[in-house]
Amino acid sequence: MKPLFRISSILFLFLVLPFVWVNGQETPKNYGNIPDELVGYDKYQKAYKYHFLTPMQFYGAGREIPAPTDLEEVRIGFLGPLEGSILIDLGMQMLQGATMAIEEANEKGGYRGVPYKLMVHNDFGLWGAAANEVVKMDDEGVWAWIGTLDDINSHVAIRATLKAEILVVNPSDPDPTYTETNIPWVVRIIPDDRQSCYALINRIYKIDHHSRVAVIRANNRYGRVGTAHFHKSATRIGHPVIIEERFNDLETDFTAQLERIKKISPDAILIWGNAKESGIILKQIRELGMQQPIYASDRIVNPDFLEIAGEYADGVVTTCQYNPDSNSPKYKTFKANYVKRYGQEPDVFAAHCYDAINLIIEAINKVGLNRVLIRDVVTDLKTFQGWEGVTGVMIFDGAWNNLRPIYMGEIKNGKFEFYPAPPWVTPEK
Repeated sequence: MKPLFRISSILFLFLVLPFVWVNGQETPKNYGNIPDELVGYDKYQKAYKYHFLTPMQFYGAGREIPAPTDLEEVRIGFLGPLEGSILIDLGMQMLQGATMAIEEANEKGGYRGVPYKLMVHNDFGLWGAAANEVVKMDDEGVWAWIGTLDDINSHVAIRATLKAEILVVNPSDPDPTYTETNIPWVVRIIPDDRQSCYALINRIYKIDHHSRVAVIRANNRYGRVGTAHFHKSATRIGHPVIIEERFNDLETDFTAQLERIKKISPDAILIWGNAKESGIILKQIRELGMQQPIYASDRIVNPDFLEIAGEYADGVVTTCQYNPDSNSPKYKTFKANYVKRYGQEPDVFAAHCYDAINLIIEAINKVGLNRVLIRDVVTDLKTFQGWEGVTGVMIFDGAWNNLRPIYMGEIKNGKFEFYPAPPWVTPEK
């Protein structure tokens, strides 16, 4: 019987193990809301292991530390571009949204009668400087912090937050790789550029039926990483980008890049950059006689773009991480108070910073003043799963990205009109 048992066992392993190896780790949902059609190599073989589906745990000490009893203020950190950066206007919106959330919390009594204080730090873009600011926040005794916007500085800052063991809730950096660092102190509440790329791919190729698309993007990390999933996805559906041109921040003459694009006559053009450069590029595209449909990254959802592009803005299609025209009572109240307080409408960063501060404050109210416990409750994928801010609900995945459905924006009669991004158009069989 023993030889027969051994033969049966070997036969079982021979038949079953190849199936396991070929099919790899099964998963009920693709990481990052990747449409099935765009999963790399998935049509050929399932991966042995899928990453970022389950959260990274923190097994260190700290939960036993008692809360202080003699505080005069409860500090929350802020890091954003406020001086010495081309992103100052966006950084100020971030700061204003965060400040308003702190003020409202203090009007309600703060934390058990102790006022909250925002510890403001400037992200001025020098390599490594963001990490120094996180160290300063640690010295100041912040319980958590929010920020920042610039992709490179965000990556540097979260290495420091890992060492200092302080939770960061990022309301502003859409870099898809940001949370792929597997740092268990990092949460992002703004939907990332991966979601924007999928929505643009769906619109440009599936709905509008273009096949020869040109890309002109900022020559920095925001442009490179932001368009990465657009390039990959376009290739996977059989229509790789036919040309990519780049431009530098503050550049004003794009003739050389646009002439090269014009020569190959694309069906459509995608612009990926900040509002000012994108507006100038659109204007110069039309002045060169190019009439292709224009699509753009979400940074054009900005009054600067409309002002610079002028009459050429109509028809441009973009994405937005939330609905700036939402009829949600919570959002309408926030928007009205923000306009009254600052004399301007909130942008995407102001709204998400407001939500980030309120999320941290609610976490503190639930577990008290302990950095590890604050981290635990924010990242447990239960307490704040489905939490609703002014920007909408938070739907966190295993990497603590917010996978909330995003919006499309289209300019008509000089104004943005927003609507939910359409569902992915599956290929016809």
